[in-house]
Amino acid sequence: MIFRNWPEQIPRSVAVCPVQLPGRVGRLREAPFTRLLPLIEAVSSAILPDLDRPFALFGHSMGALICFELARHLRREHGLEPAQIFVSAHRAPHLEELGQRVYDLPEPELIAFLRHISGTPKEVLEHPELMQLVIPIIRADFELIQTYEYRDEPPLDCPISALTGIEDPDVTVEQMTAWCHHTTGAFTVRTFPGDHFYLNSAQPLLLGALSQDLQRRLNEL
Repeated sequence: MIFRNWPEQIPRSVAVCPVQLPGRVGRLREAPFTRLLPLIEAVSSAILPDLDRPFALFGHSMGALICFELARHLRREHGLEPAQIFVSAHRAPHLEELGQRVYDLPEPELIAFLRHISGTPKEVLEHPELMQLVIPIIRADFELIQTYEYRDEPPLDCPISALTGIEDPDVTVEQMTAWCHHTTGAFTVRTFPGDHFYLNSAQPLLLGALSQDLQRRLNEL
């Protein structure tokens, strides 16, 4: 749903194809993934028929990890590589995760953590029935991230753009800069005003930057 208005603000030469994971919106009745590898395999199978043309990948937070491992999976299993990947608001994957284990916290502590990171609307946090729907998905997402184990592979050849909110309390610019180790191509870091969810508050700036990068890559291909 975050990406619903992106097609209107991205160049017409680029098709925006959001991936809806199980457990969300129209897939609420499906169990969310708790491990990354099965998720990558499922996404790869779903999008493979459309990868007969140049493609780029964008992922925010957990999506950045999905984006990165999907790119490596496509290279490893199908000999395909994106024209570019955009990783947003997630530390480089080889950096050790030192944060608190969240996915098995008691519910009151989990809700307190969600308030702290400001990622869940206040209206949702204060709606008990809605929280009962949301909490299993949130736990699954945190479990997927916090059970991830990085495995060393050669860097990708495609350019990587690392994007982050300058006020993100959980991800530093230095941690985003470390993504440079995962490409032999061009690498850029861009910061935007806002916190971990800058892609909502600074959406026009973000989409402007994405449009410029995508148009540049199209001109190079």
